Amino acid sequence: MEYKSVFKRYELKYLMDEDQAAAVRESLMEHMAPDRYDHSVIRNVYLDTPDFLLARRSIERPLYKEKLRFRAYSRPSEDDDVFVELKKKSNSVVYKRRLTMPLGEAEAWFSGLGEAPSGQIAEEIDFMRVRYPGIAPAMFLSYSRDAYCARGSGDLRITVDSDIRARTEDLDLSSEVYGREVLPAGYTLLEIKTMYGYPFWLLELLNSQHLYKSSFTKYGNAYKEIVLGKVPEEFLPIRTRSAVPMEVERCPPPPRH
Repeated sequence: MEYKSVFKRYELKYLMDEDQAAAVRESLMEHMAPDRYDHSVIRNVYLDTPDFLLARRSIERPLYKEKLRFRAYSRPSEDDDVFVELKKKSNSVVYKRRLTMPLGEAEAWFSGLGEAPSGQIAEEIDFMRVRYPGIAPAMFLSYSRDAYCARGSGDLRITVDSDIRARTEDLDLSSEVYGREVLPAGYTLLEIKTMYGYPFWLLELLNSQHLYKSSFTKYGNAYKEIVLGKVPEEFLPIRTRSAVPMEVERCPPPPRH
């Protein structure tokens, strides 16, 4: 199966309560199509320095930040391919570069027991070991995801994530899914991914459900809760927020059909 290895897009996030999530799912079934990973339990192992430098930078909301992770869309064995992903965000645009390789080889690479693969993307990822001395697996983060893609040739992709769990021990993609719940009970996370404007139906949906852009980051918020012992400010009641949606401010005008 062919996989896309390079992405450039906006990724905007919205926290939803149960009523909002039900309305959103109904609309997505009407306007979108199931993605190739229409439903999956995603496992991630985030790599970081011993003092969680990448997590700390993530929650500081700088103009530029980067993350490195291993990812699998099902429970892998040592010989199964997983994604090794370098994710960068600059001026609100997300750039993701990834490659696939067996889990055992990926772990050996970053433990210093194996060599880096060949190729430009592998070189960029391997440079993280130089840029961040001591970088190693730091957090296991999993969630259930329903994914939708645009019908036809559009680039719009929308995901709904629930049961987000994280831990700082047992950092193996092939391990069981468990850990501290990152979202409050009844909340889910909507992510909208596109390089272009939102279609009119999507803007109407967000407005009717009083959904506004959140600065929520799974890894960053899990770091706040597990390592810092803090309650993230993003968990204020959703419907009382007055933030202006980013899609109106920064994305190009949505196409009108």
